[in-house]
Amino acid sequence: MSDLRVRFAPSPTGYLHIGGARTALFNYLLARKLGGTFILRIEDTDVERSTQESVDAILQAMDWLGLSYDEGPFYQTERFDLYKEKVQQLLDEGKAYKCYCSADELDTKREAAMARGDKPQYDGTCRDLDPRDDDAPYVIRFKSKKEGVTSFNDRIKGTISFNNQELDDMIIQRTDGTPTYNFVVVIDDAEMGLTLVVRGDDHVNNTPRQIQIYEALGYPVPEFAHVPMILGADKKRLSKRHGATSVMAYRDMGYLPEAMVNYLVRLGWSFGDEEIFSMDDLIEKFTLENVGRSAGVFNPEKLLWLNEHYIKTGDPQRLGELLGEYLTTLGHPPTDGIDLAEVVKTLQDRSKTMVEMAEKAVFYVTEAVEFDQSAADKFLTAEQVPVFEALVAQLEQCSFDAEGVEAAFKTVLEQTGLKFGKVGQPTRVALSGGTSAPGIYEVILVLGRERSIQRLKDAIARIG
Repeated sequence: MSDLRVRFAPSPTGYLHIGGARTALFNYLLARKLGGTFILRIEDTDVERSTQESVDAILQAMDWLGLSYDEGPFYQTERFDLYKEKVQQLLDEGKAYKCYCSADELDTKREAAMARGDKPQYDGTCRDLDPRDDDAPYVIRFKSKKEGVTSFNDRIKGTISFNNQELDDMIIQRTDGTPTYNFVVVIDDAEMGLTLVVRGDDHVNNTPRQIQIYEALGYPVPEFAHVPMILGADKKRLSKRHGATSVMAYRDMGYLPEAMVNYLVRLGWSFGDEEIFSMDDLIEKFTLENVGRSAGVFNPEKLLWLNEHYIKTGDPQRLGELLGEYLTTLGHPPTDGIDLAEVVKTLQDRSKTMVEMAEKAVFYVTEAVEFDQSAADKFLTAEQVPVFEALVAQLEQCSFDAEGVEAAFKTVLEQTGLKFGKVGQPTRVALSGGTSAPGIYEVILVLGRERSIQRLKDAIARIG
C-alpha cells in the first residue's frame, strides 16, 4: 500500500460523459498500480441543477466500466456545516470579507473595465471596508494575494505560473449562504487527504486560486496533473454534435465496457505501438509520464474497431448473458431451450456491436420466423418442397451433431442431384427468414432438432 490518495469528483448535473469517464479511469489506474486509495465524491453544490437521476447514472456508469472506488461516494451537500466553519475561519483571520456590491454595480464595474481595455475582474471595493451592521445582502470573498506569482509543477504540463495581479477576490459563499466550487473542492480534497489531483485541463486556471485557499487554511498543497481535453474530429471540444457523449449511451448502442476502457485510456496515453490493453495490462503499464500534453481526438471508428475485437475474442458465456439483455430490449426475450452462448459463437465474427448481434439473433429466439419478403419470394418456391421434405426426413433420424447434420445434407444432395447452394440457401431462408444467417449446420444445431424440423414444415406450408 502507498499513501497515494486520488479522487474522481463528478457534478451530477447530467450523465457521465466521455471526458469525465477518462479522468475517472486515469485516477483508478494510478490507485490500483501504486496500491493507493481511489475516492468518489459527488460535487452537488449546484442544488438547482443536480439531480438524483444524474447521481444514479454516474454510479451506474462507474460500475459498468469496472471502476470500483475504495471510499465514497461522498456528497458535498452533506458537508455544508464544514464549509461554513471554514468560511468563518477565514473571516475571523481577516483572509475573507463580506462584499455588499449589487449585481448591477458589478455589471457596471465590469463594463467600465472592458471599456478601458482591462481584464473584467472585481476591483476590491469592499476588501478593506469596516464590517456593517445592516441586513443588506452580501457574498463572502476570499482575499487573494495581490503581489508575486503563484506557481505549481503540473505532473503532465510542467511548471505553470500565474501573476497574482490577474487573480481577483473570488466569491467563496453566495448570498444564499451556499459555498462555491473553488472553495469547497479545496476543503474536500484537503480533508480527504488527497495527495494528487488528476483532472481535466479546463481546471488549470482554477488551480492558483485553490492553492491560495489551501495556504490560507493551513492545508498541505497536493500535486496536480491536468489531462488534455478530448476533441471531436473537427478539433473542437467534444459535444453532442459529434455523436453520443454519455458513457451509458455507448452501452445502449451495444459497446462492451472493456472496449470503452481500452479506447478511453488511449485518448491521450500511449505505450509504444500497442493498441489492445486489458484492465490488468493497464494497471501494470499506466503512468502519468506517458500522458501527452496535446488534446485527444475522438474517433468513433477506432472505438468500433476495438469493440469488434472484444466481441470476437470474448467469452461466449458472458456475451450470451449480455445478448439476452439486448434481445429483451429489442422486444424478443430469449425462450427456453436456446443456449445463448452457442448463439454467440455463430455470430461473434459477424457482429461489431451487441445490438447488431442481437438483431441478427432474433430468429433464434422467436417462435415464428419473420421472413424477408424478397428472400422468401426467391427461395421458398414449389420446387423446394420435396427438398425440404427430404431434409426433414433425414433430420428426424440422423445423429444430432455436426457430423450427423452434415451427413443428412449429403444424403439429400445425393437424392435430389442438386448442388449445395440449391439446398443450403433456401434452407437458411426457411430457418432464419433471410439470406445472411450463419453457417446452416451451425444454425440447425443451435435451433435444435425439433425447432429446425418445425421451421422446415412451416416453410412447406407457407409455399403451399
